Amino acid sequence: MIFSGKRVLVVEDEFLVALGLEDNLRSLGCTVVGPVSSLSGAMAAAAHEKVDAAILDVNLAGEAVYPAASILADRGIPFIFCSGYTGSVRMPAEFADAPRVAKPYTSRVIAEALSDLLSGGPSGERTLCGPATASSEM
Repeated sequence: MIFSGKRVLVVEDEFLVALGLEDNLRSLGCTVVGPVSSLSGAMAAAAHEKVDAAILDVNLAGEAVYPAASILADRGIPFIFCSGYTGSVRMPAEFADAPRVAKPYTSRVIAEALSDLLSGGPSGERTLCGPATASSEM
């Protein structure tokens, strides 16, 4: 298992997406923290959970996840933004270089993004895409 023992915080408000992501991460050997579906829960987890990385849905029931991302950044915990709006949503300046994965994504895309994140590989200047958006996002 590629990421055996790595603790990954999952922040996702869509139940089925969260379950699929949790399953994907577990199959890679990760220990999943969450999933968390609200901004307040995401901020609490970002502040207090011991994690190696996080995967953050940008829009949590109409609230932007950026306050939780700021907490993670302050703690030095790397994260990936996931969104169905990755190409059309303008990121705050402080997160302009954060890695992004467009929804819908595949298990392979998540594994590659997580590998890059944990190894200090390519930054968010490159948006990683799922199969439905590959031609328009890259």
